[in-house]
Amino acid sequence: MASDRAETCSFCGKPAANAGKLIAGPGGVGICDACVSTCGRLLEREKIKEGKAPAAPNLQEAPAKPSLAPVKLIAPTQLRVELDNYVIGQDHAKKVLSVAVHNHYKRVNDRLNQRDAKAEHVLPEIELDKSNVLLIGPTGTGKTLLAKTLARMLDVPFAIADATTLTEAGYVGDDVENVILRLLQAADMNIERAERGIIFIDEIDKIGRKSDSASITRDVSGEGVQQALLKLLEGTICNVPPAGGRKHPEQQCIRVDTSDILFICGGAFVGLDRLIAKRSGSKSLGFVNAPTNQPTLSAEDMLKGLQPEDLFSFGMIPEFIGRLPVISVLEPLDRSALIRILSEPKNAATKQYQKLFALSGATLEFTPTALEAIADKALALGTGARGLRSILEGVLLETMYNLPNAVPGSKFTVTPEAVQGQAPISVHAPTPSKSRKGA
Repeated sequence: MASDRAETCSFCGKPAANAGKLIAGPGGVGICDACVSTCGRLLEREKIKEGKAPAAPNLQEAPAKPSLAPVKLIAPTQLRVELDNYVIGQDHAKKVLSVAVHNHYKRVNDRLNQRDAKAEHVLPEIELDKSNVLLIGPTGTGKTLLAKTLARMLDVPFAIADATTLTEAGYVGDDVENVILRLLQAADMNIERAERGIIFIDEIDKIGRKSDSASITRDVSGEGVQQALLKLLEGTICNVPPAGGRKHPEQQCIRVDTSDILFICGGAFVGLDRLIAKRSGSKSLGFVNAPTNQPTLSAEDMLKGLQPEDLFSFGMIPEFIGRLPVISVLEPLDRSALIRILSEPKNAATKQYQKLFALSGATLEFTPTALEAIADKALALGTGARGLRSILEGVLLETMYNLPNAVPGSKFTVTPEAVQGQAPISVHAPTPSKSRKGA
């Protein structure tokens, strides 16, 4: 409590009238409540740095680990069946992801059992490593959709991060800890759930080292980002700024353990097939018999011929690739696959537009030849399955613009001529004679 002997705070010099609570000490010295709080925070910060004390209670730390419930395990065969409902093709990638995700959450449950003293059958001396995944494939082949579907099946938080926004610490851009922040936001800031989530880091090939030669400028968005991601991939307790952006010393952060977070990295890796072919193929001198167009390797050939040095030549550092032990190569989508993607999956683009028309009391149909014409236009764009949606949007734009004015019960049929812009979409309105007979 305040003392009459202390007229000012001995630390900040604030007068007793403005100091609030002034705690008196011997010899007429005193300290105000603001300085007490500041000293407490400084001491606690030093203890945290030395590992002698946990973070402050207002840092939203997770509850005790033994209180966590085990994750529901799904067999790889069941995961594969569910993936088939949303993703067409990519059989090898589906098997790889199903096995990797199943093993990862078996590892999570095993670590939980090891923390429980009651689990006597667990062998604590055997520690399972993380099985982070690297997906290599052209744009629009389903890398993001595969990861998102798995997260929905397992009912775990899922976040997508873009590697191109990350930079080395101290430069303009995002810290690597912002990747964890997106997962926290997907888990409604529940640290307990976020520490079991899945993070998909897209465009991972864009952070490759720009050149093998030394440069006078730092590669702040390349090799430096790979080095910063190493501990996150392997598993560490990182400090995440709750509001995002750059961290600063006075900011209170959320402590998140990434040991049980599954990282799935995806990238197009344009030119990787040429690096593999160059390393394993034959070389010729001169220009007489040199091939004009070097054939690109298929996904199966790339997977068989892929060596770590190929990824090193692309610009990925060995330590980063070593933390992504599971690698899968996705096949480019051909014409038949694009046609199947238009109609077969549960969330196919044609089904989505059919539902939009049904909400307005109309019916939308696509002829088989119209689906072929849409697939041909998507192949010409070269954007994979992403091009299908933009093509459909362009074909149906005028029809959807006038849809609220259409006669209820109208039937719209998309033909190949409508896809190519040579004719409008055919409309069949219900005949009024049928309604009179019904009356």
